[in-house]
Amino acid sequence: MTANKTRGRRAALLLAVITPLVAEFTLGNPPLRMAGLLLLWIPIYGAGVVLVRELVRRAGTGWTGVLLLGAAYGIVEEGLALQALSSPTIYGAAGWAPRIMGLNSAYTELQIPYHAVFSAAIPILLTDLIVPSLRDRPYLGRLGTWLAGTVFVLGALLLRVTVVTSIDPGYQARPAILAGCAAAVALLVAAGLRLKASAGRPSITPPAPAAAGVFGAVAAFVYLAALFPFGGATQPAFTHGGWVVVPMAAAAALAVAAAWLLRRWTAGGLWTDRHSLALASGALVAHTAFGLISNTDTAADRAGLAAVGVVMACLLAVLGRYSGRAAAAGRPSPRHGDRDLRGRPRA
Repeated sequence: MTANKTRGRRAALLLAVITPLVAEFTLGNPPLRMAGLLLLWIPIYGAGVVLVRELVRRAGTGWTGVLLLGAAYGIVEEGLALQALSSPTIYGAAGWAPRIMGLNSAYTELQIPYHAVFSAAIPILLTDLIVPSLRDRPYLGRLGTWLAGTVFVLGALLLRVTVVTSIDPGYQARPAILAGCAAAVALLVAAGLRLKASAGRPSITPPAPAAAGVFGAVAAFVYLAALFPFGGATQPAFTHGGWVVVPMAAAAALAVAAAWLLRRWTAGGLWTDRHSLALASGALVAHTAFGLISNTDTAADRAGLAAVGVVMACLLAVLGRYSGRAAAAGRPSPRHGDRDLRGRPRA
């Protein structure tokens, strides 16, 4: 029992470190020369996603729960801590697309799904594959979960009083915006702890793992490119004025189509860990490739992010070999298809 607790704490710490590396560092935020800034992100990212995993494990709501709570995490970070969802000045996001109900619409559409996938789902998946013996249970006890929640809140406050005061001084979201963000977080958390995948979902035979990896890469790159201005553009996809609704609608359609396909592919029991890792690896490689285009200003920064991408790809390849040997040896390596996050077949 004590050994399990120790392994669980180590796995939680691993997840806490992996999360900001995946969500920020492999995108070029911050550049390699400023990697020390990641220490500011670990409390909110790390503790926040550990809390997401602990709550979902106890609720048994699988990847649906992870994505919904990951979206809630994104609103806490972007809407309540950074307040970038509504700020008229931060990142220039107010100029990307029309503001709707006081929110930066394109930025909001970009960031909430981004956090659900890259801040929550992918780090949790990678940690489960690295520590397969614990994937069917929470890492922490109740006290540890409360501690993670406390560190998460303190991390959000730390972000508010450090990063925000330097990059967006003086801005404070209106009470109505903050109340709306808080209500959205509450609704997403409630749904994420209650909604479970229904039995008997229609399925489609999944593609080969390599094809799943290509799908993940294309979907991730296109979604980011459709919503984030890069290459000197002031609006997404080099649009002007009202034409910005075209890439925004395309990104929304892509997200819906990808979610639909993944639900069908994973419903029939043929989806394996190899598929999941390939899908995540493709998304991560594309995510770093997009960072090279959009987030690097100097040759040194581009070289640094390219080096990060090479190291990441090598580590993902090592994880793939490790997971393959684990499955061949008969160690716990349940499929991610018709099973929930606890590794149990869905009822």
